[in-house]
Amino acid sequence: MKVSTMLPIMAIVAVLNFTSCSSESLPEDNANAINLIDAPVAKDIEMDILQLINDYRLENGFTALNNHNIIKSVAFSHTDYMIEVDNVSHDNFFERKTSLQQNANAISVSENVAYGFSSAQSVVNAWINSPGHKANLEGDYTDFDISAEQNEEGDWYFTNIFIKR
Repeated sequence: MKVSTMLPIMAIVAVLNFTSCSSESLPEDNANAINLIDAPVAKDIEMDILQLINDYRLENGFTALNNHNIIKSVAFSHTDYMIEVDNVSHDNFFERKTSLQQNANAISVSENVAYGFSSAQSVVNAWINSPGHKANLEGDYTDFDISAEQNEEGDWYFTNIFIKR
């Protein structure tokens, strides 16, 4: 077959392959990537963290934030993921953000993650002492929640998500 006849066929194959790969990163596809589950019952360490963050916000002239079960569900899914891959990260943040926009009417979303702290006070102090994390603690948000889970070795992983509605 001549190169001139092969060129259109190769172009079609290239377009089909590109579309297939890029569709995985489109927002409407990723929005369904996070399955909302019933939020687990809050642990003492989680309630303490939320209280410490609200205390910090009030002491520094910010409004207190409301707990939100949809945020808790999304945070739990990410904490579970971090334990599974044994890595603290913001992987797949776009999917969490999109899910919260669609399911909790969020107009802005941010998160803090952490690993290895053994108390509510120690993880909140670490976030306060980190400029980026502190900015999230002090941000213009209305709601938040947290997931704190332990891996098999007993090490804590944390995902704290903030939204504005």
